[in-house]
Amino acid sequence: MSEPSRLTRGRSLQGVQVSASRRSGTTDELGPDEPERAGGSASAGPEEAGGSVLLAALLDGMDAALCAFDADGVVTHWNREAERILGWTAAEAVGRHGFAGWAVRRADAQEVEARLLSAMHAPVRQVHEFALVTKDGGRVLVRTQSAAVRGPDGKPAGVYCAFSEVHAQIDLERSIALSEALFEDASWGVVLVDADLRPAVVNAHAARALGVGRTSVLGRPLGELLAQGVEELESALTHVLAEGAPPAPAEMWVSVRTPEGEKRRCWRSGFVRLASPLAEEPVPLGVGWLFLDVTEAKQGEQEAALMRFRANQLHRAARAAAECEDPAEAVTVHLDFALAGFADHALIDRVAGGSLTDGAEGPVRLVRVAATPAGAPGPSLLTGAAGLPVRYEEGHPALTCVDRAGSVRADAGNVSGERARTWALSRQWPADSVHALCAVLRSRGRTLGVVTFLRGAGRSRFERPDATYAEDVAVRIASALDLAGAVGERP
Repeated sequence: MSEPSRLTRGRSLQGVQVSASRRSGTTDELGPDEPERAGGSASAGPEEAGGSVLLAALLDGMDAALCAFDADGVVTHWNREAERILGWTAAEAVGRHGFAGWAVRRADAQEVEARLLSAMHAPVRQVHEFALVTKDGGRVLVRTQSAAVRGPDGKPAGVYCAFSEVHAQIDLERSIALSEALFEDASWGVVLVDADLRPAVVNAHAARALGVGRTSVLGRPLGELLAQGVEELESALTHVLAEGAPPAPAEMWVSVRTPEGEKRRCWRSGFVRLASPLAEEPVPLGVGWLFLDVTEAKQGEQEAALMRFRANQLHRAARAAAECEDPAEAVTVHLDFALAGFADHALIDRVAGGSLTDGAEGPVRLVRVAATPAGAPGPSLLTGAAGLPVRYEEGHPALTCVDRAGSVRADAGNVSGERARTWALSRQWPADSVHALCAVLRSRGRTLGVVTFLRGAGRSRFERPDATYAEDVAVRIASALDLAGAVGERP
């Protein structure tokens, strides 16, 4: 059995007391295999002899070294773990008076014996550290726990001493201290998940991240704590139970259910499989899940990547538009480059008559001059050869955009299906549109028209950063439209 297993099981010795009576006779009177070695009597009856055999088996099966002394300091018990650590067999140890001259240097024997036997009169267990001598002459630093053994009359009849090598004890204490620190003071979430994929223990940080108390989260299915991402998390936990820990942390996006509503978070998670150290074969106890909230960092990375992509698109569009002989063609070039990863549809409406100066009065009429294909994907098409105005109703986002000379966002809201289709068609937009962003086309202090970007239900609504990008695209489109008018060409 492994050393961690020995250490774990050895902790149970802290509550064990071995009853021992003073041994009579000398070592030569009894053989090493007789029941006397376990504290029994050579003349014991069948029931007492059976108890002595059971006691001997228990002592030899312990994973911690154990010895016992009678009231005179004579060794009465010596188990196999003590033999493993020091090399002295039970036959060689039982019957000796103290440790002097064999398990302890003579110079230290008096002090060691006094410290051990003092436990007979102490109200609680005593812990000591001292060096013992192995059979081959080496020295081992051990940590002992000793306590009194009481006789039938309640008076001290001896003392038992459980001991282990100091370095092994220190390793155990470090493991316990690490475990307690993780579940109290760690600055990242720590969750022990049982084999049924339910939280068994959580630390304070994890409880705050999950939006619940440390006790209320225990035993609850993960689906009650997470609105989204629970399938991915449970799949990871199942994989760890079956295959072991993954080689690197995994980043998972989840939605946490909180009293304030769902919160979208990104957790960088690491997993370790927990197995029982007491079993001969590894028995999975669950999974240790450690995670750190990296939502802000990931959002920053995504925003930076998006800005780089959009800046690159603007650069490529400008280079491609510079090669167009027809300024109207440059308009569609800018529109097509802007659509990539940004919107599903786009429309360009120009003010009837060419432009609108600031302070102009009267109704505004817009003429459709370019649009993306309504069916299969493809390059934007120039339209409006007939010069007929678009039938926009009063209050339409495009008209509002021209009137304000600024960007306008519009959404279908929570409607779906036929109601969303009606919402889009009533605004002269493709039927699958649910989000719209209108950016004004301005050049040389005049309003030339409006460009409208549209998204379907599979995309998120337009946000302020999207409006900034649309305004950058609109500046380039307005310049191309203005140039087309200046050279007398009509898109």
